[in-house]
Amino acid sequence: MKMHILNGGRLRMRKSVYLPGADRAETIDLPVSCVLLRHAQGNVLFDTGCHPSTVEDAASRWGTMAKAMVPIGAPHENVISGLAELGITPDDVDVVVNSHFHSDHCGCNEFFRSATVICHAKELEAAQGADAVQRGYIPADWQHPMPTDAIEAQRDVFGDGRLVLLPLPGHTPGTLGAMVGLDRDGSFLLTADAVALRANLDQEIMPRNTWNPDAATQSLQEIRKIQAAGATVLFGHDAQQWDELRKGAKFYE
Repeated sequence: MKMHILNGGRLRMRKSVYLPGADRAETIDLPVSCVLLRHAQGNVLFDTGCHPSTVEDAASRWGTMAKAMVPIGAPHENVISGLAELGITPDDVDVVVNSHFHSDHCGCNEFFRSATVICHAKELEAAQGADAVQRGYIPADWQHPMPTDAIEAQRDVFGDGRLVLLPLPGHTPGTLGAMVGLDRDGSFLLTADAVALRANLDQEIMPRNTWNPDAATQSLQEIRKIQAAGATVLFGHDAQQWDELRKGAKFYE
């Protein structure tokens, strides 16, 4: 199996959202990552990043949320362009896994009409709630006609231990992570926003945009156990780690 890390956009936000001790006027630039897993049984895309239209006019799609989460990427910085560089079209993707349904993680879902979408059942429930838009769930990003497989527990996608989805609630009710087992490069844990920045894990700093701090703390404890067992933790939005990773055609395997 090969793992390609793809650019899903870039955002600028208040640094204090993720590091509450920061000055409220200070901002932080955040990479948005998507991960393509090329398995013998099919292509899986973990998260789909920001919709390309948000680069030019985020407010039309996101409304007032565009003031707090400002896209700063170039027009080509999206997962569709990243896949094209690998010679892959959206129709070549068999499964989309959404770690959660915030717009920077499911914004390009609409392009993957041939895929089955896997999410957590509690995330689907939250996205359908009466206060969903106020909580950051934008229907244009997550609500599409593709088949949806809403899981409630750990899921081994291919039944061979190579890609195992793990519930890591806290950031949202149904946040999912993914354990990836590669022959040459070892094990990786894709955490998405269960751990947005390295400092959130290393210094036990709880972001302000945490749905349930107690659940998030339990998820951090689980992530630390997995890290201690030898897995490389891939954070959701850590710029320093992003710069160090192989990306695009430079895959892990």
